[in-house]
Amino acid sequence: MTAPRKFLLVGLTGGIATGKSTVAETLRSLGAEVIDADQLARDVVAPGEPALAEIVREFGDVRNADGTLDRKKLGAIVFNDTARRKRLEAITHPAIRDRFLARVTELAARGHEGLVFFDAPVMIESGNYRNMDRLVVVFTDAATQQARLMARDGMAAAEATARIATQMPVVDKAKLADYVIDNTGDRAATVARTREVFEALLAELRARDQR
Repeated sequence: MTAPRKFLLVGLTGGIATGKSTVAETLRSLGAEVIDADQLARDVVAPGEPALAEIVREFGDVRNADGTLDRKKLGAIVFNDTARRKRLEAITHPAIRDRFLARVTELAARGHEGLVFFDAPVMIESGNYRNMDRLVVVFTDAATQQARLMARDGMAAAEATARIATQMPVVDKAKLADYVIDNTGDRAATVARTREVFEALLAELRARDQR
């Protein structure tokens, strides 16, 4: 029998270059447990992992000389091909989900208390947000998102627009959120709003436990 959770499981998502990493960093500094889907995604395609072998069978030898996945090479194959991208997701997403569930089960088994955030960029697109107790979306307006992506990755405007267009619009994600953290302004404002959301979620957890 699975141990009952003493923590609130909170989805954390947003769009590319909306500043989700800033929010996750702040949450960690406040004492929250943050499970990083990007790290899980790297773990499941490490040398020797079944997902990497399946990727090589499906897409050819997209490995570096040291046996690690060549992400740029694979990205060039799937970026403009929806069917190929979905095939890649069909390989990696179940492995990522298994690792996530194992981590949540482990936290529950040892009686972890407080807030646990699952930081995942495509949580809404995959439908996994429905498995969270609450959902937090990090938001910026479209112009800010594009400008930050261009500055961060050295992209031209057209390339940044194309990259953003591959994702669900963050304004639509925000409509599904229990809490929205607007990161359009400066870092200090984002940190302050993140603290507000953190405290509100803790209050929800305490209220749940008192029932």
